[in-house]
Amino acid sequence: MLRSVLYRVSGRFRIFLLLTNLLFISSIRSGFAQPAAIDQYNVVWTSQSKNSSESMPCGGGDIGLNVWVEKGALLIYVSRSGTFDHNNTLLKLGRIRLKLSPNPFDEGATFRQELILNKGHITISGSRSGALAAITVWVDVFRPVVHVDVSSDKALRAEAAFESWRYVDHVTNGKENNANSYKWARPGGAPPDEVKTLKDAIQFSGDDVVFYHRNGAERSAFDVTVQQQGLDSVKSHLFNPLTDLTFGGSLSGTNMKPAGTYQGRYLDTNFQGWKLTSTKAARAHSILIQLHTEKAAQIENWQRGLENVKKEAADVAKTAQQKTQSWWNDFWTKSFIYVTTPPNSPEWQVARNYQLFRYMLGCNAFGKYPTKFNGGLFTYDPSLTDSTMTYTPDFRNWGGGIHTAQNQRLVYWPMLKSGDWSLMKPQFDFYLNILKNAELRTAVYWQHKGASFTEQIENFGLPNFAEYGTKRPVGYDKGMEYNAWLEYEWDTVLEFCLMMLETERYAGQDISHYVPFVESCLTFFDEHYQYLAKKRGSKALDGDKKLILYPGSAAETYKMAYNPSSTISALRTVLIRLLELPDTYLTTQKREAWKAMLSRIPPISFRSFDGHPTIAPARLWERINNVETPQLYPVFPWGIYGLGKAGLDTAINTYRYDTDALKFRSHVGWKQDNIFAARLGLTDEAARLTLLKLGNSGRRFPTFWGPGYDWTPDHNWGGSGMIGLQEMLLQADGRTIYLFPAWPKNWDVHVKLHAPYNTTIEAVLKNGKLESLLVTPESRRNDIVNLLK
Repeated sequence: MLRSVLYRVSGRFRIFLLLTNLLFISSIRSGFAQPAAIDQYNVVWTSQSKNSSESMPCGGGDIGLNVWVEKGALLIYVSRSGTFDHNNTLLKLGRIRLKLSPNPFDEGATFRQELILNKGHITISGSRSGALAAITVWVDVFRPVVHVDVSSDKALRAEAAFESWRYVDHVTNGKENNANSYKWARPGGAPPDEVKTLKDAIQFSGDDVVFYHRNGAERSAFDVTVQQQGLDSVKSHLFNPLTDLTFGGSLSGTNMKPAGTYQGRYLDTNFQGWKLTSTKAARAHSILIQLHTEKAAQIENWQRGLENVKKEAADVAKTAQQKTQSWWNDFWTKSFIYVTTPPNSPEWQVARNYQLFRYMLGCNAFGKYPTKFNGGLFTYDPSLTDSTMTYTPDFRNWGGGIHTAQNQRLVYWPMLKSGDWSLMKPQFDFYLNILKNAELRTAVYWQHKGASFTEQIENFGLPNFAEYGTKRPVGYDKGMEYNAWLEYEWDTVLEFCLMMLETERYAGQDISHYVPFVESCLTFFDEHYQYLAKKRGSKALDGDKKLILYPGSAAETYKMAYNPSSTISALRTVLIRLLELPDTYLTTQKREAWKAMLSRIPPISFRSFDGHPTIAPARLWERINNVETPQLYPVFPWGIYGLGKAGLDTAINTYRYDTDALKFRSHVGWKQDNIFAARLGLTDEAARLTLLKLGNSGRRFPTFWGPGYDWTPDHNWGGSGMIGLQEMLLQADGRTIYLFPAWPKNWDVHVKLHAPYNTTIEAVLKNGKLESLLVTPESRRNDIVNLLK
């Protein structure tokens, strides 16, 4: 490792680079003999960072790191999926600081930091006054262990510290509570209305620093929300992810011992550090951060769990890095999009940023919880995003345990075509865990069947405490959010239902454990809207024997809607896909019941602009509340309109002439106009928006987009960008596969993506001509339609 790093700062490295470039050019020329190397997208910095906003992401398994070198010290924020405190804030575990002496990273040093995608790790090298050193930061994909390995040409001493801003209790006030479940509301209790982040337990234990945060007997967001929403009678039956949750770990190093504590301030936050120092100078140092999370009734259980993590890590120490690198190598060969225009051109950047963001998603492949839309595992000090928010590094806007489905969906849709089906499991399991809670709330409030999932739900499936409303009118329906944006918005969960169904179609996966979830969500719509109709009058259906979807909501935008087109499209598409499943999934009785429900779905409504027929957001609505374009949801995600389908001209008219669609058009954040354009075959428009959407973020790391409408890094910004780029290259309608449906001829590309029915497409487009096409299985070649114009 040291030798390869030293090459980078020597004349020999120039020879190495030349040979690498020659091999890369040769691989491009040889078509499929050697796919273009992912290494072309490695991010390289040759100067140190000013602060944490200039950090570089690294991770694996379910751990995310922000890694940067500032003023000669290596700093790392450590995050992990599922680390929720009793307020449902997603807490970071802490910060690691590493100093070397003599320091090869001091002022005036030669410096290089590189994210090496194919290996999933970061290398940092420095040279000063003849002293050379290299650091490799990597995360074991299969165990919750962070490695920091140091090599040098001369003996150095190392000082590693665990730093925490949670060394004391911290009362959160004002907008700082946007990081937890209370936002602008207050939970009550004693002392009144106070929200407090409780301190961690941190201490030296032998030669280690041990740290953990434990949710104990304190009143949690779960307790407060259950009481607020009148569900105490079923509380013991509800899934509760917060009580007894304990998370943390240990910091240790080879030949290192405790050296006391110190205090300091980083940006806006005071902290305390627990320091380990070398017992002797050496040319190699190994620092480990070993983590454990458990719902532990006793702290001793968590401590035993941490010891098991340490033992397992020691047992596999010789092979762990090799297996981790093999996993990342397989990840990159599974699928890719390489735009082979000159490096750093806008088109090249689009493909590079697609890959970089996919890497960030891959860092939570095995999480207990899905990747959060509002920063994922890679948030940093908030004042560097918004200077008015001088809060701790735990802050993110729009909550930690809160699940905003309209945003989350965009993080997970691209995983179908990228072949990252295993990465979808945390999102699907999130819903399976809270299914019973959603069914119980339906039964308690309305005495019928089906799972009711509102927008802005907690990680225990109930509406967010603040969004549910703390100043509700007397007698207002207890099952409803009293909220102008969220009322009657039930249907986003159907996108996750379709994702579950699509994993069967794409990957041939057994989805028998997901089908009851899909059925429960459909049942809610069928029963609830008949329930509401019967409350208004004597009939459950309209005069055409169709469901009356009122009151409804077309996204958060068209409110108090009558038969919203997005909901109609959702129900129709999910029902059709459910009915397409093999007979092993559905009994004859169930199949007939779902066919009957499909016959009750009302038709989509239309309206005209200057004589151009368009898809209407709904049959009627009372007001416009946001800036989404749900009249195009029948295009994406629901696929009712698109290339090769009836009504394409009407869908294109909606994109071009609907005055709301034009007014709302943007590439920022969760906007999905780039996806609509691609699905409609509007090549120039798709290219224009994609160059904006997947262009460099404006921050040091190219895919730290945002905040957009949410936070930085904005993951629904990245996800919608990925979807749009994929749809420009590959679309599927039944068994038909459309190749290059919205791809500019002058964008040379080497692409490998997945299509339904266990199909992989790999193609090379060069100088406007399809040079190579590999279809697996070969029998699917006849299903491909090349739409390159």
